Amino acid sequence: MLARVRSAAVLGIDAYLVDVETDIANGLPSFTTVGLPQGAVKEGRERVGAALANSDFVFPLKRITVNLAPADVRKDGSAFDLPVAIGILAATGQLNGDPTGQAPSNPRLDDYLIVGELGLEGDVRPVRGALPVALAARDAGLRGVVVPLQNLAEAGVVEGIAVLGAASLASVRRFFADGTPLERATVDTRRLFGSRVRSDVDLAEIRGQEQAKRALEVAAAGSHNLLMIGPPGSGKTMLARRLPTILPEMTLDEALETTKIHSVAGLMPPGGSLVTTRPFRAPHHTISDAGLIGGGSYPRPGEVSLAHRGVLFLDELPEFRKNVLEVLRQPLEDGYVTISRAATSLSYPAQFMLGAAMNPCPCGYLGDPGRACSCGEIAVQRYLSRLSGPLLDRIDIHIEVPAVPYRELSCERSGEPSDVVRDRVNRARQRQLDRFAGRDGLFANAYMTPADLRRFCRVTAQADALLKTAIVRLKLSARAYHRVLKIARTIADLADSATLLPRHVSEAVQYRSLDRPHQ
Repeated sequence: MLARVRSAAVLGIDAYLVDVETDIANGLPSFTTVGLPQGAVKEGRERVGAALANSDFVFPLKRITVNLAPADVRKDGSAFDLPVAIGILAATGQLNGDPTGQAPSNPRLDDYLIVGELGLEGDVRPVRGALPVALAARDAGLRGVVVPLQNLAEAGVVEGIAVLGAASLASVRRFFADGTPLERATVDTRRLFGSRVRSDVDLAEIRGQEQAKRALEVAAAGSHNLLMIGPPGSGKTMLARRLPTILPEMTLDEALETTKIHSVAGLMPPGGSLVTTRPFRAPHHTISDAGLIGGGSYPRPGEVSLAHRGVLFLDELPEFRKNVLEVLRQPLEDGYVTISRAATSLSYPAQFMLGAAMNPCPCGYLGDPGRACSCGEIAVQRYLSRLSGPLLDRIDIHIEVPAVPYRELSCERSGEPSDVVRDRVNRARQRQLDRFAGRDGLFANAYMTPADLRRFCRVTAQADALLKTAIVRLKLSARAYHRVLKIARTIADLADSATLLPRHVSEAVQYRSLDRPHQ
């Protein structure tokens, strides 16, 4: 007796189809799973057996062989429990209500893809990667997909396919046996994006720091990386946490891509649907390079991928281990991470804005007029040397954040709210989208190529002379020169200017504070 059930597994952030083939033959009772199953898949035989028995089904005391095809790709996770159980029911005829196993196979199994973890009582529990699984089922032309009830909202955002939620093994069996309906997803993606959820933080809460808030606006408008340098308590972390509130709202495509990453990582909340707000990830400085970039024996996405389309904030930047910071260079440049292992090589998207903060010296008070620095020159140089030149070159904006005077702290007049700043950022981003129309992956000035710079960053004669002087005096590298042009282009977009004027270039040069000689 042989049965085949459609299922899927996740590889990277995408899913691929897996045929769960179940053969039941005479012989000594055994349960064997083949097709490169890993730990959770192998353990599934115990869950499947208990779930069948506790759901009043007959578990066959025969030789059971389950093949997960394609057999040469590693399978991981608990999502095969439900399709294996359905395969056993189909192979023994119990799916059609005939425990003798004489009933014909169920033709509806070929139209639906099934995933789900089983509890010992036969309940269906949530799994990782429900969204990419539903996308794979739709792309394969299947009629529908059966997912755990708690994954229904997540998978239900996929249009063009019936997404059904199962609460128990018995309910799935009734659906295939006599058509008893399962709960169907009714997620309206337009409603999810129709109104923006009010954030619990706002830029208006920041007192003073007008230059830093302007730098945040420029960074958000062009998707530039940002490094804030200042003494403890000057507001660097507060500023960084409000950066997502002025970023443009996510599009549906961005939300789907971000949700896939969070789904695969198992970070979707129960009943969660889409990640509609830009991620903000702030790992501790003790994080490993694998935790930041991703990895493991079977690669998982790291913090840079979880921050995709959002902000990755690294507080106390020099406190991170140097090897951890150096692995940031490739994703900052390319927008993706490639993790290679002996068995597989996976790529995860990592198109994020880097926000970082640091003190100017180990004690934090170098240059502070209110407190004297207790660090010697050698200690300061050793502290700053923890950040390599190539990494700093990839951070577009370096801004000094001084301590806030009391008169500004006590002032009751609030600054501009995030909504007002975000409107300006949206207009600047729209100019960039119009400029780069038809270019895949190019949506902001920070990602322009040298050819784009020659085409779109035309400067006046005065601006060119100013830029030349800055390059010579600051001894900027070619990459830093390109960064200045990109920032100037963003400043011009905020001012609705087609040409880079001297004031745009001058402001852009000011955002390279670590390149300026200090007295």
